[in-house]
Amino acid sequence: MSSKIIDGKKLAENFHTQITQEVETLKKKGLIPGLAVVLVGNNEASKVYVRNKETACKKVGFHTKQHTLSEKISEKELIQLIEKLNKNSNIHGILVQLPLPSHINPQKIIDAILPEKDVDGFHPMNMGSLLIGKAGTIPCTPLGVMKILESISYSLEGKEAVVVGRSNIVGKPVALLLMQKNATVTICHSRTKSLEEKIRAADVVVAAIGRAHFIQGDWIKPGAIVIDVGMNRLPNGKLAGDVEFEHAKEKAAFITPVPGGVGPMTIAMLLWNTLQAAKRNQN
Repeated sequence: MSSKIIDGKKLAENFHTQITQEVETLKKKGLIPGLAVVLVGNNEASKVYVRNKETACKKVGFHTKQHTLSEKISEKELIQLIEKLNKNSNIHGILVQLPLPSHINPQKIIDAILPEKDVDGFHPMNMGSLLIGKAGTIPCTPLGVMKILESISYSLEGKEAVVVGRSNIVGKPVALLLMQKNATVTICHSRTKSLEEKIRAADVVVAAIGRAHFIQGDWIKPGAIVIDVGMNRLPNGKLAGDVEFEHAKEKAAFITPVPGGVGPMTIAMLLWNTLQAAKRNQN
């Protein structure tokens, strides 16, 4: 069998269209969603991510403000900027691009952002809300994963799902979201014993371990759903996911490509979260 490749770009465009329409309605009421993006240092990958996010914001009609800071900025100075943005009524979302320089504690920076302006969904209050199933801002990539699964009308009820990766950004939140849909979830990582065996039994595989082609294509159960969150740069400069795509696509029912799968949906969900934050502010 050959799988259906999920077009994350097309799905993201659908969200962009919906968001643009809602922004036009809000503008008529005098409200323009605002996103502040904070970039510390000269990490080239971070610059690309920030540029893509700003382009997407402008496309849907958001007000966006970028703060580009020296990598030598102190933790205290960065927190002072965040506190200033917390008080700015025209800013509904604050995004601090990670990673940060080694002398800055990222958790302290995340904690400084008001939970209602934390459009990344990383604040402990938002993470705690997710844990207990309470309404809150959901991290962008996990939310994008769930929207992808919804787009193929896939019922998670009673399914065996394996999440490979245990980060606070993707692995843990996506596992909680899958459980909310009544999937039986196993969280694996690089030190999991019998990883191949667990993946072979999975109806759904979410790969978020950050190692190119870590999951072999022939491990995939025939008819499984494969969501590849990985974004790895190969020696030849090309991007690759955590799953060996060419072999996996011959066994999976649906699979996301890299690039063009989860990545565009992550940015779309950032816009979505910012829009929701602006609407909550209006209410």
